Amino acid sequence: MTRKAGLPEQPAATGPAAGAAPGGTAPAALRAHSPEVSAARARRWGSLYFAEHVLRVMKSYGWTIVMYGVGQPVAYLFAMGVGLATLVDTNSEAGFGGVSYLTFIAPALLISAAVMTAANEFTFPVMDGFKWRRIYFGPHASPLTPEQIALGQIIAVTVRFLVQSAIYFAVVALFGAAPSGWGWVSILVATLSGLSFGLPLMAYAASIKEDKGQFAMVMRFIVMPLFLFSGTFFPLDTLPLAVRWIGWISPIWHGTELGRVFSYGYEEPPLLTILHLVFLLALTVAGWVLTKRQFIKRMGG
Repeated sequence: MTRKAGLPEQPAATGPAAGAAPGGTAPAALRAHSPEVSAARARRWGSLYFAEHVLRVMKSYGWTIVMYGVGQPVAYLFAMGVGLATLVDTNSEAGFGGVSYLTFIAPALLISAAVMTAANEFTFPVMDGFKWRRIYFGPHASPLTPEQIALGQIIAVTVRFLVQSAIYFAVVALFGAAPSGWGWVSILVATLSGLSFGLPLMAYAASIKEDKGQFAMVMRFIVMPLFLFSGTFFPLDTLPLAVRWIGWISPIWHGTELGRVFSYGYEEPPLLTILHLVFLLALTVAGWVLTKRQFIKRMGG
């Protein structure tokens, strides 16, 4: 064995330092999966792989998500349910289904938070995937299909809906504003409401090729009217007929009514409860079909 001038010869490394296992046997060599195996896994679990990517990106601005997705509705809860409730005639509880004003608006704020989160997560991030950073096209160069990429994005946002809704519901429960034992179901209702609004919006965002302020228009002329005129702060039948129709077509109203049923046993005809659920499911399914079609169209199948 040769050695460099001026350097003492080093003894050969033995034992664990040489990579041997403690028992003296050599460890198995680490090998990458074959292309066939990697492709098969991508075809099977591609949606989850892309969902993991999106969730890791969300983790980088996690505190922003907490402050927006949880802090904002909690602030509304304090302002409207605690502050305004002192000015509302709480002795006439019949106007709010026999419960306190705080209990009345808590499910509405939970649903509204999910819908507003959907308005953010299914607009600019989707356009970003197609136009600005084009992050959808890298995974599409692998065996991942456009449907898997779209579904992965949806799965990640659904996880966000569930987490933020669970945290918000815990705050509501601490206030005693969810007296029913079925109140936790409103977490699932909020998630479904977010998807019912977000998936059609995702399909629309996937169809846009140039940003000309479309999303600002959506927030200003669709999201805010839905929030204000969906029976959020007062029963829908107390609003003028001129704006009451907004609630009838609003995922926020249908989700809020369902949330109130589970949160404190709000009484309504069973057929109307079923109608709320069917309406939200129909929007979700239609949104997924349109989204899948747009992703395939933009990425060429």
